[in-house]
Amino acid sequence: MASRTGLPPLSSKGVFSVSSSSLINAPREVVWEVLMDWKSYKEWNPFVRDQRVTDARKNHLPDETPREGCYLYIHPVHVPPSFDSKWFPSSAFERITALDHENYRTAWVNIEMPHWLLTAERWQALVEVEGGKTRYETIEVFGGLLAYLVRAFVGNGLKKGFIAMAEGLKSRAEERYEERN
Repeated sequence: MASRTGLPPLSSKGVFSVSSSSLINAPREVVWEVLMDWKSYKEWNPFVRDQRVTDARKNHLPDETPREGCYLYIHPVHVPPSFDSKWFPSSAFERITALDHENYRTAWVNIEMPHWLLTAERWQALVEVEGGKTRYETIEVFGGLLAYLVRAFVGNGLKKGFIAMAEGLKSRAEERYEERN
């Protein structure tokens, strides 16, 4: 199987981007199941501890099934990544722009600030590779005036967070796959 990316062309190059990837010894279906089980993030993800489908006022909805157009409240976000609660976590409020189960990819954009001030577009994708393995890929592109400050003050922490999430996803998906086989 040829090496390719599961990420689409991004709508903007932005001011800077953060990305990560990992090769996971599990089929895409298993990795996708772990990636989309947001309620379990607190168990394995030191970067993004929880994310929930909400209404426009960040109120949790009874039906938290993710779908395109839904709002997504991500909290807490630990920059730098940590399972320790002593850090002051941040949050993000997003709109899901893609949820493609067939191609194993999802995306969202930040909607908390005016577009000219800060934009953030996040993609995550899973690509099947030889031997029944999966390559996880993720990128977030930041734009707008505040993107320069985000890069200067938390850019390195975001990079560490993306790496930690990729490593956590790898570990959790491989454990899940081994349990089933």
